[in-house]
Amino acid sequence: MPTLGKGQFDLLSEINPRGTVVCFYRGLHCPLCATYLKEFQALVGEFAERGVGTIAISSDGEERAQQMAEKIAADDLRLGYNLSLSVAHDWGLYISTSRGKTSTGVEEPKLFIEPGLFMISPDKTLYYASVQTMPFVRPHFSDLIGALDFVIKNNYPARGEYTGPV
Repeated sequence: MPTLGKGQFDLLSEINPRGTVVCFYRGLHCPLCATYLKEFQALVGEFAERGVGTIAISSDGEERAQQMAEKIAADDLRLGYNLSLSVAHDWGLYISTSRGKTSTGVEEPKLFIEPGLFMISPDKTLYYASVQTMPFVRPHFSDLIGALDFVIKNNYPARGEYTGPV
């Protein structure tokens, strides 16, 4: 997947000692996403100190992704764009239809993704997931930093790992 000025993003090629945080956001039209990504941008260094890579991804095209980067003053945060809706569906993300212009006067795309936050372990297995149908009440990145500190200190395993019969 292309990113703004930070090369291609390929999760399977990521090499981070403690994994990668993948944040899917709705797009330029979403004022809540801009606020959310500002928080993420401010904590990229904190994640890096813990050995965790970061990326925020939307189904927006390059031009809209660039506008979002400017809006949030993205310096360190990788912004991926052109996420296909079929790949979004594979991640378990919800897809919404346009309702026209948002409160900020930006037109919603015909179809776009709803938020999702994932922590992928270095071995590329899922460690944490939060998928939403709405743009409201998202997990805070500062809470994820605190959880990472606990996980690192206590060698806490991923949960929800059971796949046998029930």
